[in-house]
Amino acid sequence: MVLRPLILCLLMVLLVAGGCDRQSSAPEQANAPKQVKTGAAMPDEVSAPSGAATGGAKAMGVLDRQHQGEAASTLQFIDPAGKPVRLADFAGKPVLLNLWATWCAPCVAEMPTLDALAARLDGKVTVLAVSQDLEGAAKVDPFFKNAQFRALKPYRDPQAALSIAYQANLPTTILYDASGHEVWRMLGGMDWAGPQAAVLVAEAK
Repeated sequence: MVLRPLILCLLMVLLVAGGCDRQSSAPEQANAPKQVKTGAAMPDEVSAPSGAATGGAKAMGVLDRQHQGEAASTLQFIDPAGKPVRLADFAGKPVLLNLWATWCAPCVAEMPTLDALAARLDGKVTVLAVSQDLEGAAKVDPFFKNAQFRALKPYRDPQAALSIAYQANLPTTILYDASGHEVWRMLGGMDWAGPQAAVLVAEAK
């Protein structure tokens, strides 16, 4: 019986870590859902060319609209003050939820562009970067101190509960409208400071 929690923990780590590793080429994201497209496809709506993730945040992930309209998770995570919060606590404004980890290279590569986006939005859209590091503040706080982000704050999910609930590889970024319903999710890295990201985020109301 003692081994069961240990086995579950190891499976959780392998799930999240394996997803981050698969960002190196789009064909390896075979488990990604098909894209729902209307009209001309945006560049974001196709998988990145093989090896593109080596370009850091310039690599494109996969835009997934299959969960559009679904309600946000009710799971708790930890805010920068160490208090438990839920996505519902940010209702009233659109929310851009980014699931990441300090050990995930594509996650780290896109963080400066996500910070630039958060600064540009200036509160019009709440940008939440929620770490999935199992070590919690011990890993996240030094990372943020070194990065000196302008707008991002260190939210934490040391149980990786959100990643498990969304069956998400890292990084995964989800846009919710002001009522807490999903608009789209980006599976993989993204240049959040670029014009295509601006168009996508503008879909939130």
